[in-house]
Amino acid sequence: MANKTQNYILHLLGSLLFISIPILSSPDLDSKRELFELAPFRSNFLAYALLLVFFYFNYLYLIPRFYFTKKYRLFFLYLIICFAIVALLPNMLMVHNRGFVPNMTDMPMPPRMDEMPREFRGIHPSATTRFFFLPSMHGGSLLQFLLVFSLSFLLRTSQRLEYIQNEKLKTEVSYLRAQINPHFLFNTLNSLYALALEKSDAAPEAILKLSAMMRYVVTESGRDRVALENEINYIKNYISLQQLRMDGSTPLSFIVTGSTIGKTISPLLLIPFIENAFKYGLNPEENSAIDINIDIAEDTLEMRVKNNKVNTNLPPEETSGHGLTNTRQRLEFLYPEKHSLTIFDTNRHFEVQLKLTLV
Repeated sequence: MANKTQNYILHLLGSLLFISIPILSSPDLDSKRELFELAPFRSNFLAYALLLVFFYFNYLYLIPRFYFTKKYRLFFLYLIICFAIVALLPNMLMVHNRGFVPNMTDMPMPPRMDEMPREFRGIHPSATTRFFFLPSMHGGSLLQFLLVFSLSFLLRTSQRLEYIQNEKLKTEVSYLRAQINPHFLFNTLNSLYALALEKSDAAPEAILKLSAMMRYVVTESGRDRVALENEINYIKNYISLQQLRMDGSTPLSFIVTGSTIGKTISPLLLIPFIENAFKYGLNPEENSAIDINIDIAEDTLEMRVKNNKVNTNLPPEETSGHGLTNTRQRLEFLYPEKHSLTIFDTNRHFEVQLKLTLV
């Protein structure tokens, strides 16, 4: 809404500035005569007004209706008609205006023969008059018409390109979410399967946590923003499910500091980094360790996820690294210039540091 209001104001100011050109550039501006009493000024002012009308007619109607739909013949036919109106109507009204009788004060006077350059002295006086009178067709000139057309065309096409790009990015984000969400579900189901094999008493609790996670994915993931508290609860449920299948020998630290009240975040934005730590940093037979810290300030969120690298038996489709790549793309789109992502990848450790401005 703010952008639309800003655009309206810019268009209004631009229109006022454009329509003031014939007034500010009039040679009679400093005289005591009323400008609109002068027929040449009225003609010039009308030409600028017609150019302004043509600008918005082309911007709002001709380009969307005919150019974007590839009706090029009709588009150029309308342009020719518009140019004829803009170029001829002001002078026709000046000549045929009732009560207007051309006089020497309203008409530009040709110079005397002895004042003219030598190369023009052989030209008939009537031709000289026409030569010096030609520039009086100010607003209706072809150059001005082409400039107004070019400006309206560039503005409209750039607006259309921006719209197409935004729609494309929204589609990409939806596709990235579709890639991420099923992966969480498959990992959680694997954890439940392990508990079922062990006939663990923790299975009912795990099912409740899985139910909460699925509800969050179904009801919240399609929104642009969700409550930060809900996103943190989703992470807590995920970590709890992972802990249920751990034997307790793996050092795990999960700390959340700060208040989530009144803060929002894009859904499922943090979990890929945490899921990645469990995927590549959890092996009971090796020196596994996972450290997760989330610090929430007034308008920022900082997350640090670190894990030891261990050997894992993962299928090829789960080792592609697309999860982090997709999340990086989402950050670029959803939080442009409002985040910093640093990844440290060594032979023994993998660490992610994310700083996010909550908007």
